[in-house]
Formats: sequence, structure tokens, C-alpha cells
Amino acid sequence: MDDITLTIDGQSVTVPAGTTIRAAAASIGITVPTVCFHSHFTANSLCRVCVVEVERSRVLMPACSRAVEAGMVVRTDSPRVREARRTILELVGSTVDLSQAPELQALCREYGADPARFAGGERREFPFYDDNALYVRDYSKCILCWRCVQACGTDVQYTFALTLTGRGFHTRVNTFAGVPIPESTCVYCGNCVAACPTGALKGKREYQIENGLPLDAMPAGPGRRRRRDAAGKLDLTQNKDQV
Repeated sequence: MDDITLTIDGQSVTVPAGTTIRAAAASIGITVPTVCFHSHFTANSLCRVCVVEVERSRVLMPACSRAVEAGMVVRTDSPRVREARRTILELVGSTVDLSQAPELQALCREYGADPARFAGGERREFPFYDDNALYVRDYSKCILCWRCVQACGTDVQYTFALTLTGRGFHTRVNTFAGVPIPESTCVYCGNCVAACPTGALKGKREYQIENGLPLDAMPAGPGRRRRRDAAGKLDLTQNKDQV
């Protein structure tokens, strides 16, 4: 396979054909920020935080999936790129709870993203699922990066317990047919939990420790959902016998 020479942020770099812009930049010490990208999963170009500016291209390109071309001139940190990343982070932060997403919080600080600019819009609020002994699911923290779906599917486990449901703004991750985890094809491998960057999926023990719950606490029950109070906080007093 022929090598390809291009320029990234003023530096010339030669890489094998088929290399992505992100990987080419990394080879010369330039880090392109990513959110949905994971080195073990198929690049799906969902979050667009990794966009870069390519000379003579009308639109910004996703560095995680765009292959390099001979003579390509790339700018990874131009004013246009920074503005795009800042806006994306602000939109995400205005609709999703990022309180347990340290990587996204760090990016917000780096790019000066202020989610309050879009305050007042609809928030992505979903039920909290505590229906199995291994992990909990809080999709109000989900940014739809698809990592958990990929880990559960053809990229890792081939279990297909998780999928996407709904459309548009109301799209969310769920089990097939919306059944509780114990009734799904889940094999409790934990790959989805490990892949989640925002705390939307969290190990049961970690969740119990963080919330001061006894480690022998049982799930809320198959298919049960914990209630939220008027402020949106979970009712942690609910036990397995309560609906």
C-alpha cells in the first residue's frame, strides 16, 4: 500500500494510505479531541467534536473517520474549528447531565464552552433503571455516543442486548423491546459499562458507594424504575418492594 504525504498544522507527515486524519495527527504529536471515538470500536463520526478544517473543503471533516489524501492541508485548531467544538459542547451540556463526564468537562474548560448560552431549552430526561445486580442505567446522562451499543454488538460481544430507540431529540439507548436487563440477551460482560464516558451506565457497587447505600442493597426489581423528586433527584429510599 502506497504512503501518502500531507500537511497537518504546518507539519509534513507521511502515513500509509487509509490512515485517518486523527491517527496521522497523533503520529506527529498532535492530539485531536474526541468523544464518541474509541480505539476498539468502529469510528462512527457521531459527536463531531473531532472536526478539523481541510483546505478547499466546504465543510469541516470528522478526523476520526476521514482518510487522508495526498497533498491534503489540515488545520486542527483553527478559529472555525474551535468555534464548532465549543458550540457542540455547549449544546450537549445544555441538554444532558455531564456531572459525571470528566472528559467532556475538561473539553468544556479547554474551549470555553458555556452550556448556559442555551439554557431554557428541553432537557433529555429519562427514567433511572435499577433492574439488575451488576449495573444501573441513567440515560439522562447519555450523550448517544453509541459506545455501549457497539460494545454489545459486532465490535466486541455479539450479544445485541442494547439498541437505539426513538427518533430525533427523543432517541435513546434501550434494550430490544424495552424489556428489563434480566429479560434481555445481556450476559453481564460489563463491556458497555466500561465503554460509557458519562456515567449513564455505572457499576452497581460504584453507584451504591457514591450514594451511601449498603453494599448488599438489592435492585429496585425487574423492570422497576426509581422515582425522581420535583428537583429531578432520585428517590434513594425506594426499595425492591416499592413501585
